[in-house]
Amino acid sequence: MRIAIAQLNFTIGAFEANLTKIQEAVAEARTEGAELVVLSELATVGYPLVDLVERKDLVDRNLEQLERLAGLSDDDFGLVVGFVDRNRRDEGKALHNAAALLWRGRLAGVVRKCLLPTYDVFDEARYFEPGCGNPLLEFKDVKLGVTICEDAWSDPGLWDRQLYGRDPVLEAAEKGADVLINLSASPFTLGKAETRRDMIRRHAAATGLFFVYVNQVGANDELVFDGHSMIIDGRGCEVVRARDFEEDLLSYDIPADKMGRRAGVDVPGELRPCIAEPEEQALSALQLGLRDYVQKSGFSKVVLGLSGGIDSALVAAIAARALGPENVVGVAMPTRYSSGHSLDDAEALARNLGIEHRVIPIDSMFQTMLDGLAPEFEDREPDVTEENIQARIRGMVLMALSNKFGYLVLATGNKSEMGVGYCTLYGDMCGALAVISDVSKTWVSRLSRWINRKGEVIPESTLTKAPSAELRPNQEDQDSLPPYEVLDRVLEGWVEERLSVAQLVAEGIDRGVVEKIVRLIDGAEYKRRQAAPGIKISSKAFGIGRRYPIVADYSSLHR
Repeated sequence: MRIAIAQLNFTIGAFEANLTKIQEAVAEARTEGAELVVLSELATVGYPLVDLVERKDLVDRNLEQLERLAGLSDDDFGLVVGFVDRNRRDEGKALHNAAALLWRGRLAGVVRKCLLPTYDVFDEARYFEPGCGNPLLEFKDVKLGVTICEDAWSDPGLWDRQLYGRDPVLEAAEKGADVLINLSASPFTLGKAETRRDMIRRHAAATGLFFVYVNQVGANDELVFDGHSMIIDGRGCEVVRARDFEEDLLSYDIPADKMGRRAGVDVPGELRPCIAEPEEQALSALQLGLRDYVQKSGFSKVVLGLSGGIDSALVAAIAARALGPENVVGVAMPTRYSSGHSLDDAEALARNLGIEHRVIPIDSMFQTMLDGLAPEFEDREPDVTEENIQARIRGMVLMALSNKFGYLVLATGNKSEMGVGYCTLYGDMCGALAVISDVSKTWVSRLSRWINRKGEVIPESTLTKAPSAELRPNQEDQDSLPPYEVLDRVLEGWVEERLSVAQLVAEGIDRGVVEKIVRLIDGAEYKRRQAAPGIKISSKAFGIGRRYPIVADYSSLHR
């Protein structure tokens, strides 16, 4: 049987546009002689829906979409499609995350997602009822063992602890499936593509069955979906792999004599060459996340502040690659504290990238604010207040350009700054998208060096000079913060690995430094709650996947 995997970029709720994508993929699959096309999880409406799924009218439209897709099938051609299903016993009560076999112009069978993730960015038990006792779906005398995303993430060999008490993939194999199929919307994080591929290979090798895995591609809000759809044979060997971070459609003939379960093998077979280097993966994810956020929001051009520093340089480079340099506007906004080399570096960066470069001095605006506040601040020494005024004026300028010209504002703060609150509310935090808010300062340097590996794009002086906000004379970030390599290790340990202070100290980091950093992290929660959404690339990003109270006594954790 010739199966096509359709790895598509869906926009949530864009029924007509999504239908067109599917129709085009089906037409191409037919020309390639495919008999069955497999699409990703919730392909009728896009993923993740979050609270949109609570709208009855949206669920109705999704079911209408399923009927339209059924019309693409016939006696010789079928589709496996993810959709939102209603509880057939009590339609007013619960929904299912489901997959449909569409064949002969109608709905020929349904399976429902069994394992509903409720960790990190997932909260599916809030919306869906788990399926149970799913049947095999029969298509042209071939029994399809269909599962949905998390249903495949139950292999105890991959995890320190068992999350679930059942394995839907193994259950399908034991029922007599001839082929295993998984429809996914699995978000990207660094290293996850390799883990995911190993997991599918283990399932195929353990059951002796071909495994067809189709993942969504594209970005919706904070989440990026990397694709990496694949077909693995019954020895655990990869026979087809779709492109990463791009739409793709591939077909493969599964021979009739390879259908059905055979004795599994102990070790999966040989792999094709490794997935891209982590720097390339991270940049691809950030570019896709930025492009889809901007374009799916109805914008075409972006604007950002260019300070001459490495953070804004990296964001500008990502934006130019994602949108084209003609759609990126960089704005330098100097004050009395701005150095000449920073202005020169910002101009050189804009020239190297080919983006528009504007200079809007804000010192006169800053002085007007100082003069207006002078009676209130009488007899008080300048402090961080005056520094923040400058940052907030810059945010106001960028928002004015956004309002006047229809640009989308990009915030340029990194994860290290967001983590410890080294950022100004309504100032440098201003923006519609925080592109690198899940990229630590050490990774900012690493990605910038990667961009420059074939020639200077980001000026070398930007990469080598000491980081500074330039909000007071001779200011450097590490006047206020520990060295970034130390800060980033504590941030990673505290936020991503959930280590204790004692465990971090045991790594050889000074206790006073650890305690200071974790106090700053927990104390900055109120800022992060007001931050622009950011693109998730780590296992634990600030945002929807990390829910901490603002008003809390964290002191017992800081010892």
